[in-house]
Amino acid sequence: MPRLQLNKSALARERTQLATFRRFLPSLDLKRQQLLAARAAARAEAAQAEGAVEALARRVGREVPMLALEDVELDGLVQLADFELGSENVVGTKLPTLRRIEVQVRDYSAFARPQWVDAVAALLHDMLEARLKVQIAQERVRLLDRAVTTITQRVNLFEHVLIPTAQANIKKIRTALGEEEMQAVVRSKIAKRKKASAA
Repeated sequence: MPRLQLNKSALARERTQLATFRRFLPSLDLKRQQLLAARAAARAEAAQAEGAVEALARRVGREVPMLALEDVELDGLVQLADFELGSENVVGTKLPTLRRIEVQVRDYSAFARPQWVDAVAALLHDMLEARLKVQIAQERVRLLDRAVTTITQRVNLFEHVLIPTAQANIKKIRTALGEEEMQAVVRSKIAKRKKASAA
């Protein structure tokens, strides 16, 4: 760290920096509050999406208990064919959004399989979609957590390091300049006395 200069130009520089830090701190703090609110909303959305998956699982168990039968082959009946993610800017943080989802139901013979397979296919379709939404919601929460951590570190840097350091530097420079001024006054008085006694 460079040694602090104890002169008027250093004092002006420190004052300018302090004013800049104080000007930026409220906007950083506002951004932090907005990110905290966005994170809380994203956590609520993630919890809601997880609740939807759990509700679908209970519904499958209630409506289609025949899934326990092992003689009906259901592997690969429903598959995620494709999906498209978008991007949303929330307070300077890019978050993924689900734009489109395409789920494929494999063709099967209605005569070779029981009639309840149709209901299972529809429920599995819904379950795949719900699970993908949960993954995206969790990713949004993770990205917002990281953004909140970063902005909190910046706010803390301004509040607890940069502003107090600038204030301490200003105080140190003022004290040094005040002492220098006082010493100059004392030296001039001594010089006057010597002149007066010599004359």
